[in-house]
Amino acid sequence: MDWIFLAGAAFLAGLIDAVAGGGGLILIPALFVTLPEIAPAMILGTNKFSAIFGTTSAAVRYVRSIQVPWLVAFPAALAALIFSWFGAMAAVLLPKDMMRPLVLLLLVSVATYSFVRKDFGSTDENRKYGAKEICWAFLLGAFLGFYDGFFGPGTGSFLIFLYVQYFGLNFLRASSAAKIVNVASNAGALVYFGTTEHILWKLAMLMAACNIFGAVLGSHLAVRHGSLFVRRVFLLATTALIAKFGYDTLTGSAFFKL
Repeated sequence: MDWIFLAGAAFLAGLIDAVAGGGGLILIPALFVTLPEIAPAMILGTNKFSAIFGTTSAAVRYVRSIQVPWLVAFPAALAALIFSWFGAMAAVLLPKDMMRPLVLLLLVSVATYSFVRKDFGSTDENRKYGAKEICWAFLLGAFLGFYDGFFGPGTGSFLIFLYVQYFGLNFLRASSAAKIVNVASNAGALVYFGTTEHILWKLAMLMAACNIFGAVLGSHLAVRHGSLFVRRVFLLATTALIAKFGYDTLTGSAFFKL
């Protein structure tokens, strides 16, 4: 029965994450509630194994359907691949309680700005990118790659927001770039968790299959309905993340107290 619940959670996480990020908001708490006796690093590794399949499926759909901004997606993905490994290593060694208030503040800022700016991410500016933008993309990937390996929840939402804000993309193209980077950050962290035997393999494979189905549906909806649809799901997912992090911060909940 627990595995059926986690399979459903993986499907929903894949669907939401493919559109606007935030899949970890669903799957990580579900794993902690269902498997309270399992070590936190094992939970993170199992989640990463599941997530990378869904994220890759969504990324493939985006690549086939829209113009991905590779000049700022690839450098960020390369940095995320490297630094997420270090983030995963730190996740096993360091406490993360201090992260929740900071992440909550950032999420509130992101949501407030996006709500106030009604036209935010509605159009694509078709900017030409040079060495400066490529360097910024690498730094973006390094920072959020480390964060994704170390803590994780909200990475996709932060990526989408920053691609819209600093690279002039609409929400749909920003989501496509975010998926490329997220595949890389998942891969880097997964290498560490896998080589240190922090994955429940049978459960992870079941959740991966369900995550793929959710991601395929989510990316299909995003491509079909466009940037406005992605914006709405992004705001919904970000608001849910704020509510969750706010509750955890005030009550000391163990869902993200890894």
